[in-house]
Amino acid sequence: MLAEIKYRKSQEVYIVTDASGGVSLEAHEMAIQRMVQAGAVPITWTVFGAELQRDWARTATAPALAHMLVEHAGVVGTTFTWEQQLLATPPAR
Repeated sequence: MLAEIKYRKSQEVYIVTDASGGVSLEAHEMAIQRMVQAGAVPITWTVFGAELQRDWARTATAPALAHMLVEHAGVVGTTFTWEQQLLATPPAR
């Protein structure tokens, strides 16, 4: 993996740290540290999804990302649902 990261120095390399693992927590953390030292950028799965989506104007994929956030992103999903409810509420008169 490290050789691959060094080979791709002309490109950005991202590692999704919470969607990978090792034989132990220590092995996982050490592997991440080695990849970061080699130039990789650590991100989480929610950041990866947001990078793919870019913005909510991409209507073809926005519902799927929203569903993933609501189902699997804890407080992020709860906050998103709350914001959607606020946006759907007519203004008080």
